[in-house]
Amino acid sequence: MQQRLMQLVQEERVPHALLFCGSAGIGKMALAIAFASQLLSGEKATAAEDDGFMMAAEDPRVTKNKAMLREWTHPDLHFTFPTIKLPSMGSDHQPVSNDFAKQWIALLKEGPYFSIEQWMTAMGAANQQAIITGAESDELSRKLSLKSSQGGYKVSIIWLPERMNQTSANKLLKLLEEPPQQTVFILVSEHPEQLLETIRSRTQRIDIKRIDEASIEKALIDKRGIETDAAHRIARIANGSWLQALDALNTGNEKRDFLDMFIMLMRLAYGRKVKDLKKWSENVAGYGREKQRRMLSYFMHLVRENFMYNFRQPELNYMTQEEENFAKNFARFIHEGNVIDINELMALAYRDIGQNANPKVVFYDLALKMIVLILKK
Repeated sequence: MQQRLMQLVQEERVPHALLFCGSAGIGKMALAIAFASQLLSGEKATAAEDDGFMMAAEDPRVTKNKAMLREWTHPDLHFTFPTIKLPSMGSDHQPVSNDFAKQWIALLKEGPYFSIEQWMTAMGAANQQAIITGAESDELSRKLSLKSSQGGYKVSIIWLPERMNQTSANKLLKLLEEPPQQTVFILVSEHPEQLLETIRSRTQRIDIKRIDEASIEKALIDKRGIETDAAHRIARIANGSWLQALDALNTGNEKRDFLDMFIMLMRLAYGRKVKDLKKWSENVAGYGREKQRRMLSYFMHLVRENFMYNFRQPELNYMTQEEENFAKNFARFIHEGNVIDINELMALAYRDIGQNANPKVVFYDLALKMIVLILKK
């Protein structure tokens, strides 16, 4: 992929808008940053390496550019990302990326592999959903209308553009239709299907491949000191994501809490304990909406894995040891007669939470319907 992008630079055929697509943790942002740095450094690439771009000899201007890029202070590099509205912000204020520049740079300095959950924590989010506002598109348009300070490209990296609200998306579309001179947009998306078709059609899409299991397993052994058997299992459940591999190493990770909530839901539903299910729904209703959607995504993953467990073919399953221990006795309750209905029920709850439905109502409804589905023969 680096070679393909480098060739575009060498041949001076850089598209005005690129769309990097793929799941979380596979290196999309790392590639976007490397490519942006190549464009802004002021020198042409001469060869490609596995972890980035190899540069030609430097002149003082190039040295200066690269120094600014290392500190994320290059004036022609612009980041756009989802933000939240803090209680300290005025009622008329729409949050923009500049409001969280300090937190963003701090996260980037830790490395280019991070998730929306980590970003929400860095911003100090509570129950909010992070979006890209219309005001952010206005601010980006203002920045890009200025002349390049270094006389070369201006690069706009938009992380998770699918989180733009309608106003922001329409304004970005106008920018893409009439791009400022010498400007390159790099959209880094996990769910490109959620973007406006008119936006997708004005970008050159590049699908980033997942990291292969062997590479993740080797990195876990070499860099993290994980035993071979454990590294192999983690590499399989990581599903090509270095972030998921690291998450599996975290003994206090969120997914273990979600597993407990899944087990509780299924046991209470099987026992028809309506009062306890109401308490369960009130408990998860206290989570922020982003966390609720992550939990529902995890639940759908577990439903799939438990269904596949019934086929007794280990190569089809991607579970942690704790998940598999539960599946040994539970998997028989997820079968051809209910697996589709359960998945659709959870997908509907996921959609409703994303549309700001009352979480107490959503989760209590899910819990009551689960009684019927889990007991279905």
